Amino acid sequence: MSQQQQQQQPQQQRQQQPTVPSIAALFNQQLHRGEQQSNCKLQPNEKKKIKSCLKVFKMKASTLDKISCFLAELMGTAILVFLGCMGCVKTDLFPNNHLQIILNFGFAVLIAIQCFGCVSGAHLNPAVTVAAYVYELVSLPMAFVYFVGQMLGGFIGYGLLMALLPPSTLDVPNGLCVTLPHSEVNNLQAFGIEFVVTGILVIVCCGVWDPRNAKHHDSVAIRFGLAIACLACAAGPFTGASMNPARSFAPALWNGNFLKHWIYWLAPLSSAAITAVAYKTVFRREVVEAQVISDEKLRQLEDVQLS
Repeated sequence: MSQQQQQQQPQQQRQQQPTVPSIAALFNQQLHRGEQQSNCKLQPNEKKKIKSCLKVFKMKASTLDKISCFLAELMGTAILVFLGCMGCVKTDLFPNNHLQIILNFGFAVLIAIQCFGCVSGAHLNPAVTVAAYVYELVSLPMAFVYFVGQMLGGFIGYGLLMALLPPSTLDVPNGLCVTLPHSEVNNLQAFGIEFVVTGILVIVCCGVWDPRNAKHHDSVAIRFGLAIACLACAAGPFTGASMNPARSFAPALWNGNFLKHWIYWLAPLSSAAITAVAYKTVFRREVVEAQVISDEKLRQLEDVQLS
């Protein structure tokens, strides 16, 4: 056998080997085969049926997204109330201090945001949802979905806490984890403190939502956890540093103690709305995307030898 024949033989073997078609090629073959076998076209009424089915599918997908956000807010707020209020237990058998309480709430927020931030944004707080609505991040119906999930989540979280803790830890004069102003703080002062600290929290939220920070969300959970811990450290001894109607409502409802409870609704919600409007008007700026360098220019830059 000559050398030329030896070279041609592997080529013939490669040509005889079956080639595996790609998925796209198989799909196209089946599509053309179906068109050849059926010499008919879709009637107008059949097209309408297909379009109606597609609309139903889109509606179901949208509904699924809303349910997902609802469950994320419910579970996130339940985690916040369960872990946060568990850290407020203080008895002779279970000693506690202010630093432990504020760090516990901060870490609880960190966990909830890390778990559900990618699903719903992890508001966990009706005041944050009000700010998001003013900031045009959520629609009014979606804000209502968030609100219901947060309130129900707080209720479930505190109920689970009461079911699992020993009765002695729940026997507290005003109720475990119930937010009340200090006896030396009057109603106006308590309202002002809650208004200011909630405003600072909303500024943190608006800063994260700012389009200029769109690429800096890697450590959002840590930032919010530390922000909550800082605000609770400052305002906790005076008002309990609620900043969250859902966090205050659940313990008040389970313990039947609504003394001065209006402060923990009116102050955070009004502060959230006013602060979000102010930030949106004064500080928010849209990002103008920079011109993208073409691949050819990138290759030219790569070819340049550094001296």
